Amino acid sequence: MNTRSRMRVFAGVAAAGLAVGVLAGCAGGGDEGDNGDGVTITWWHNATSGPLPAVWEEVAAEFEEAHPGVTVEQTGYQNEELQRTLIPNALAAGDPPDLFQVWPGGELRDQVENGYLQPLDDALGDTISSVGATANPWQVDGKTYGIPFTFGIEGFWYNTDLFEQAGAEVPTTFDELVDTVGALRDAGITPIAVGAGDAWPAAHWWYQFALKSCSPEALSAAETDFDFSDECFVDAGTQLQEFLGIEPFQDGFLGTPAQQGAGSSAGMLANGQAAMELMGHWNAGVIGGLTPDQKVPDFLGWFPVPGIAGADGDPTAALGGGDGFGCSADAPPECAELLEYIMSEDVQKKFAASGSGIPTVAAAQGSLEDPNLKMVAEGLSQASFVQLWLDTAFGTTVGNAMNEGIVNLFAGTGTPEEIVQKMQDAAATL
Repeated sequence: MNTRSRMRVFAGVAAAGLAVGVLAGCAGGGDEGDNGDGVTITWWHNATSGPLPAVWEEVAAEFEEAHPGVTVEQTGYQNEELQRTLIPNALAAGDPPDLFQVWPGGELRDQVENGYLQPLDDALGDTISSVGATANPWQVDGKTYGIPFTFGIEGFWYNTDLFEQAGAEVPTTFDELVDTVGALRDAGITPIAVGAGDAWPAAHWWYQFALKSCSPEALSAAETDFDFSDECFVDAGTQLQEFLGIEPFQDGFLGTPAQQGAGSSAGMLANGQAAMELMGHWNAGVIGGLTPDQKVPDFLGWFPVPGIAGADGDPTAALGGGDGFGCSADAPPECAELLEYIMSEDVQKKFAASGSGIPTVAAAQGSLEDPNLKMVAEGLSQASFVQLWLDTAFGTTVGNAMNEGIVNLFAGTGTPEEIVQKMQDAAATL
């Protein structure tokens, strides 16, 4: 596979296989225990709220019990901090954790090129096979460097009670979404919450306009060749600018975090302060951790992002991705063993039952209990194809420049053309 190969998970396959400062001294490298006989495995992940932290804590304890002499030190960090700061700093300092969250696309390619990750095919071939096509985005030149434990698509999480109160219908086209926003506004309800303070949730709005406006060929050229010349990319910014003009978001959205606390965009939806949030498949678990009773509210619903009539983009295409783990280059064999256990059918069933996301091991999907996650899985199975998150697909350099341009547009200080120019300028430095 070319290092800039197109990374898509086609829904036909997904339906069958998925129902588809530097932290010196804190990381591991398989340190020996104080007695010289034990092994300590450090594990960093992005579970900080909802039911998932307890799941990973239980997994670590079970693995220790089954492996005398092995200690697992697992730590959850906020996703943005983990991806953008903690892991890159630890890798650059030569002191990474043994097992850690690995994002696919350009970031993975950079880590492989720098020798930070170990290939997993020999040690975990059967485990990789168990997740089918969802492993593809974690592969470089035919080798697998990470294994996704969850995969899904983005959509609208919404408050069914507020929709009923406003007499709003679930939209099936983008024009209907605009009408729904108007109905909610007229009823005195904040239509949509967005955590623009974390940048990427705002950027995902532009991603969706690009996905629905650009042909699959234009998206592929952008991903493989950094070719952003198709006018659809400027059109995406123009459409977003027009959408911002109808004031769909909460007051102060530029400073709102995405997932931290009751005042976050997820918290606003969880506590009835907004009717919708555009977010990934993991959001039900996050929302459940931000309610007073720590439960997913009964009013929560989900629907896919509607298409734009007359646009070149496929209206049934979806934006998505997953979370996966990989082992650092110098991690001991116990790292792969822990990852194998995380990906076991029993643990994947536990993950599914917790409501934290959609498992990638097909045999575990019957354990999904949350009706919203079942709807996401159904939406995934009906998608014509799934485009990897654009900042992930394009890599850190281009992705950060793109997100910066989009946030500027949200703030009223940028233009649709400047988003594309920032992407082109960033690509030229690679």
